[in-house]
Amino acid sequence: MLLSSLVLLASTSGCGLLGGDEGDSAAQGNGQVEKAKIKVSVMPLIDVAPFHLANKKGYFKEEGLEVETVNSPSGQAGLTKLIAGDVDISYGGDIPFVMANATGSADIKFVAESSSGKPNTMMILTVPTSPVKNVQDLAGKKIAINGEKGVSDTLTKSVMKANNVDFSKVTWVTLPFPEIAGAISRGDVDAGFLVEPFITQASKSVGTVPVVDASSGPTQDFPISAYGATAKFVNENPKTVEAFQRAMARATKEAEADRKVVEPLLVEFAKIDADTAALASLTKFESKLDPARLQRVPDLMLEFGIITQKVDAAAMIAKQPQD
Repeated sequence: MLLSSLVLLASTSGCGLLGGDEGDSAAQGNGQVEKAKIKVSVMPLIDVAPFHLANKKGYFKEEGLEVETVNSPSGQAGLTKLIAGDVDISYGGDIPFVMANATGSADIKFVAESSSGKPNTMMILTVPTSPVKNVQDLAGKKIAINGEKGVSDTLTKSVMKANNVDFSKVTWVTLPFPEIAGAISRGDVDAGFLVEPFITQASKSVGTVPVVDASSGPTQDFPISAYGATAKFVNENPKTVEAFQRAMARATKEAEADRKVVEPLLVEFAKIDADTAALASLTKFESKLDPARLQRVPDLMLEFGIITQKVDAAAMIAKQPQD
């Protein structure tokens, strides 16, 4: 997903190692895994809370991994680092990963799921003085998104279509998530797509109100983000990938069960205040890759013309550990 640009100041985790040389790392298989030192690109989002939890609680180390956290300002930046070989695994939106494979720009495998939408975690918002009062009013309006051919515009189109609203004459305005609330408040746009914690921040700062929940109807529980690696890395390092998957599954289960373990991570790594962390609706944390569920991503992309031919999501899934 793909989803925001808060500045993450904590650039490495307590368990991470800095300055590891790629050649040295490759030689440091420890018997448990082929590559002990790995670099993982993440973003300052709620979605990656289980990753930070796994690092802080030593779950990666227990699996024989030493993880260096590499911060990226966007999912596209993380994907670029992944393709260039600057990182081994990258967090990002499901849509950009599928797009990379569909266009032939890379051969990406999903190594772990990250999140799916829950009610109130992805919203189209406006202000009370806006002429937009409901989803029908969005036709022909100016809507802020964080990038075209991504989650924000695709899910907005989907909920408009589901409500028989024509999206063909919408003017899409691309802005970073932190700037969308201000654009709505000033009247630069009629509405905007936001995710948490920006939804809560926008409500507090400019008094935004919901127009429609983008995680509803055909996009309810929609897969949003994942961790990806190149097929080459997955093929050459199957034990390393499974070790990462086991650690993420363990942390994800804990994060999903108790938001109290998540909120301090949002304050520390996403740099949001404790009040916002307590109020924000949390995404559904995922780790297990389900082919049928992930197939919804390329199918929706095909429906809205982001890709031109069907993509088999199952073929993009790396082998997972047995339950």
